[in-house]
Amino acid sequence: MADSVSESTRQTLDRLYDDSEERLTSLFELTPDDGEIETTRAVFKALSNEHRIRVLEALREGELCACELQAILDAPQSTVGSHLRELKDAGLVKTRRQGKWTYYRIGDTAVLQLLDIAVALGRETE
Repeated sequence: MADSVSESTRQTLDRLYDDSEERLTSLFELTPDDGEIETTRAVFKALSNEHRIRVLEALREGELCACELQAILDAPQSTVGSHLRELKDAGLVKTRRQGKWTYYRIGDTAVLQLLDIAVALGRETE
């Protein structure tokens, strides 16, 4: 991995550190795993849409079926289905089938904490 560093980066490290090779190795140890980055990206992508946030906020109170979420969003079934699929793919919601109905619930309460943090951060900038 150290071989993939640009020459300008290598020169900067040489100027700053006595043992730039050792420092470079320690920096690479700080580099997040690609899988972690992809998971984080998928979660924030799923949270980047107001309809999906509305779904999560509605599910805060408990499990709802797709038709109830359709009424809450006042959107066509296909639109709601797309948003639910995105949330499910990101691991933010879980499903349960009962007969021909599909029920949705929060996949992990950490997502609710993340939404609360986002609101708190937004208040701090006001």
